Amino acid sequence: MWHDIWGNENSLYLEWPTITSGLERGKREMAYSLGKSSLAKLSTVDKKLWTVCQDAIKISRIDFGVICGIRTLAEQEALLAKGATQTMKSKHLDGLAVDLMAYVSGRASWELNLYDDIADAMKEASRKNEIPIRWGAAWHIDDISKWTESMEDAMNSYIDLRRSQGRRPFIDGPHFELA
Repeated sequence: MWHDIWGNENSLYLEWPTITSGLERGKREMAYSLGKSSLAKLSTVDKKLWTVCQDAIKISRIDFGVICGIRTLAEQEALLAKGATQTMKSKHLDGLAVDLMAYVSGRASWELNLYDDIADAMKEASRKNEIPIRWGAAWHIDDISKWTESMEDAMNSYIDLRRSQGRRPFIDGPHFELA
């Protein structure tokens, strides 16, 4: 047993489900689950997004938690003022978006490559549940479940598209929203 950052006990010896398409990860020696704080934040969002996140954590190669679900208008204004968001029309305001945090060896990480692995799991969960999801590192894809390549490829495609338009890409790897 190990404890996550909120003190929740977690088992390292659960069996990962077998995935027959997309990631092709097969059986694993462990599966992740969301802790109490993540579940509390996830409870503030739309049930469809809740379902995708719950299924994604079970198949993800990377542990993650929910760091933001619904936001108040004041929270969104504060994020805009400090440059942490680019809009006041965020789907967080309506409970239609989440921000996820990657964990490696129990420590939070912002390394972008971890988020494309999490996005792969979100894509598979989206596909399984037939719930369209948009990822904040591939804004040009309305429904990541329809993307046939890896989510790393999706992000690179978005970056290439924005550069070809003479625009800077806005990469928000932790962000997932209902499409």
